[in-house]
Amino acid sequence: MKKWIVFGLLVFTAIALVVSSRVFFSPPPQSTSEIQVETTVSESESVESEIQDSDESDSNVAIASEQPIDAPQIDANQLFTHITALNFRRYTKAERDRTCTYLAQSLKKMGWSAKLQRFENGVNVVATRRGTDPKAGTVLVGGHYDTVAVSPGADDNGSGVAVMLEVARLFASYPTPKTLQLAFFDQEEAGLRGSLAFTTNKANLNNLRDVIVMDMVGYACYTAGCQKYPEGLPLTPPTDKGNFLAVVGDSEHLPLLDTFKKAGQPSLPPVLTLPVPFKGVLTPDVLRSDHAPFWYQGIGAVLVSDTANLRTPHYHQPSDIPANLDRPFFEGSAQVIVNAIALLLK
Repeated sequence: MKKWIVFGLLVFTAIALVVSSRVFFSPPPQSTSEIQVETTVSESESVESEIQDSDESDSNVAIASEQPIDAPQIDANQLFTHITALNFRRYTKAERDRTCTYLAQSLKKMGWSAKLQRFENGVNVVATRRGTDPKAGTVLVGGHYDTVAVSPGADDNGSGVAVMLEVARLFASYPTPKTLQLAFFDQEEAGLRGSLAFTTNKANLNNLRDVIVMDMVGYACYTAGCQKYPEGLPLTPPTDKGNFLAVVGDSEHLPLLDTFKKAGQPSLPPVLTLPVPFKGVLTPDVLRSDHAPFWYQGIGAVLVSDTANLRTPHYHQPSDIPANLDRPFFEGSAQVIVNAIALLLK
């Protein structure tokens, strides 16, 4: 993911254009896992109290539904199998070719047929599962598989790739009216080259309805001050803990953002939706991932992220390894995304 140097300031400036109320988040639930997160009872009670006192009409905070969502359930072991298999730098051509081979072979095992879409100095891996209604349109789920030179990129963006492969497994034999397409983009770290190549080929955009791009969805922090914000924000930051999943979308396609609000459940991480006006013209730093080229083709797209370097100290570092992911948050984020996809494919 390209460095979001002023991401927080610009995103929350965009929020200020559409909301004025303060929002709060509850910590994600504890679960048995390899990675344990300590949370005191007093902290949990305090956050719960804030939620109860907050404005429930706030349009940017997903209020978790008590009703179960008709969606397949993720397998955490499958997620971490992919994370472990991809625990290597994916920067050179040889490294990225190795990744393409792993993606194609994994998809084949799950009943998908991968196509390699080559462009200058890169290769996108694309796979499609046809829906039951040819006129219903296509939902695309995407994310980049390359890394920067010094990092194995477990979070950036092995986490997004692992969720995509789990989506492939879950929906391979899960019939839906809409078509599901997966696009693993190359060379995002070199300037969104893969997604730009994909979107400039008009054949790839035929019948495309919605796009979900994942770029870092596996890291959370729970100590005061671990979620960073630049000084001079136009409103009070919602929390100083990085326990939420951010979903950034253009304000022209609010129903797509609304889907992520509906995808929340009490047992999953809180979801913050961020509508960006004018396709990011006033907020250029929210355009630094593979959702942006779709916006400028007039297609609704969202970026799903853990906020990158505003939260994790491992961003673009050799320390971005599987052991430094937050397993409960990663699992919960994956389920939120699967829930949203299931809702969109109907």
